[in-house]
Amino acid sequence: MSDQEHKDKEMENDTPKQEVENGTENINDSQNIENEIIESEVDVLKDELGKEKNNFLRLFAEFENYKKRTSKERIELFSTANKELMTVLLPILDDFERGLKEVEKSSDNVLLEGVRLIYNKLKNTLSQKGLKVMDVKQGDTFDAEIHEAISQIPAPSKKLKGKIIDTVEQGYKLGDTIIRYPKVVLGN
Repeated sequence: MSDQEHKDKEMENDTPKQEVENGTENINDSQNIENEIIESEVDVLKDELGKEKNNFLRLFAEFENYKKRTSKERIELFSTANKELMTVLLPILDDFERGLKEVEKSSDNVLLEGVRLIYNKLKNTLSQKGLKVMDVKQGDTFDAEIHEAISQIPAPSKKLKGKIIDTVEQGYKLGDTIIRYPKVVLGN
């Protein structure tokens, strides 16, 4: 082979190598562009996922608050319903106590036992439903937040000045809520 032929052959061999290298570079460039596009799409999707996750967490928290609020409202509704019923029954209980005191004055023991039995049953039933008598004693300190003063009389002793002398009407609580304040007489 002559030098010329040899050079021509090398040139033939070089040309395809360059074309292959150029083609490979083009492929690499297009893959890099595709990878960049995919990465930018992934970033966008991550951002959207983060926003949706944040929205989900907020919605979940709102739902939990809603459940707590409705549960609390339902409990308050039941206690309010009991409160209204108890408030209506308190004058009846007062009348029953007055009637029991009058029956105790009579000599009819059978009647006394019958009335006492019914009174105790009513009182126990109301206490099972959460009604509690507010214990107010003579000599207790008057508190305007838990007592209702209906009158003042001269104190029998200096110790009772500004203190509770007598309870005219019992006070009652339903759970921790006062549904009727005790009506008291104060020493002056």
